[in-house]
Amino acid sequence: MARGTLQVELYDATVAEPVVGAKVVVQSGEDILYEVFTDESGQTVEMELEAPPLEYSLEENEPQPYSTYDIIITADGYNTVRIIGAQIFADAIALQRVYMDKGDGETVINVPPPVLWGDYEPKEPEAEVKPVPEETGFVVLDRVVIPEYIVVHDGVPGSNAQNYYVPYKDYIKNVASSEIYSTWPDAAIRANVLAIQSFVLNRVFTEWYRNRGYNFTITNSTRYDQSFSYGRTIYEEISQVVDEMFTNYIKREGQIQPLFAQYCDGRKVSCPGWMTQWGSADLAEQGYSAIQILRYFYGDDIYIETADKVQGVPSSFPGTNLTIGSSGNDVRTIQRQLNSIANTYSAIPKLRVDSVYGESTADAVRVFQKIFNLPQTGIVDLATWYQISQLYVSIEKLAAL
Repeated sequence: MARGTLQVELYDATVAEPVVGAKVVVQSGEDILYEVFTDESGQTVEMELEAPPLEYSLEENEPQPYSTYDIIITADGYNTVRIIGAQIFADAIALQRVYMDKGDGETVINVPPPVLWGDYEPKEPEAEVKPVPEETGFVVLDRVVIPEYIVVHDGVPGSNAQNYYVPYKDYIKNVASSEIYSTWPDAAIRANVLAIQSFVLNRVFTEWYRNRGYNFTITNSTRYDQSFSYGRTIYEEISQVVDEMFTNYIKREGQIQPLFAQYCDGRKVSCPGWMTQWGSADLAEQGYSAIQILRYFYGDDIYIETADKVQGVPSSFPGTNLTIGSSGNDVRTIQRQLNSIANTYSAIPKLRVDSVYGESTADAVRVFQKIFNLPQTGIVDLATWYQISQLYVSIEKLAAL
């Protein structure tokens, strides 16, 4: 057996703050493997757990490529949370993020098998180019905007199922962790993340379901859309790619809307003209880049576009990384926002708001990056800028209530 890593992160579901001092028990069957407590950032230590050999997740016809464990979480004033079947892959970091509800009951989350291993319905083919609605509501015809939330219907269209309001990046991380393996080469992960993002942004841009009278953005049915499972384990390798690329999507030359990037697994299901997930992994192993993989499947006339607006943040990324020696209003914005966040996440040191990016600012950024599973560079790049901005907005909104 190989080994993978699990870290549990706990957040209050209503006030955007970490849950400190919660007990987290990790079990295999009846055997307790770990009993740990969350720190001031709501996180446990990283826990090593046995997993099948790495090669099982790199070839389709191997045995089950992951181990499963149960997680029981208890904290004063909160419902007990029982997670059944958290999935651990060899050499991968699994992040179990849990939003805790106040109460004295129990919440059970069953993590389903990933799409590549489980039994899921294949995607029904749709026309690539969709009708674009009138310029009203959520759509501005000349540009794509990254939404703040995706409303996910927990069932097929027309079913009487729950809707989940999911932050856009969290939605992409969940779907990618459901549909591919984080152990794949980086280029394959990036190609699949771009396809997932383009697919959902097409649904947003064309108001596909809302124009049909539904009150959601997308479903979690693989027959119609993408696999989303509330509360499932995500993976740091996928999470960091999404944080870096979440404003990107695929376009075809001559089209305004994001590419409706349909795909299938390529082994159990055949889908000529679409990307196949196992095929993307094979091409990445051969040295193909993400854009080369995408063009192999979707044609040479596609390219990667960047949205210039992200909903729900006070200002867009300035376009240049902030690092030691930087100065000006953008540095002041980050210092001010980090100080606000530090009121909730006490591990982040308070800063002098002087508009100068010195060692103290870099140190505070590194702590923030560590807490939120970003590369600990001390540099405010696009991923760090938006993570700081979005958390700052959440904390300020709740403080105003």
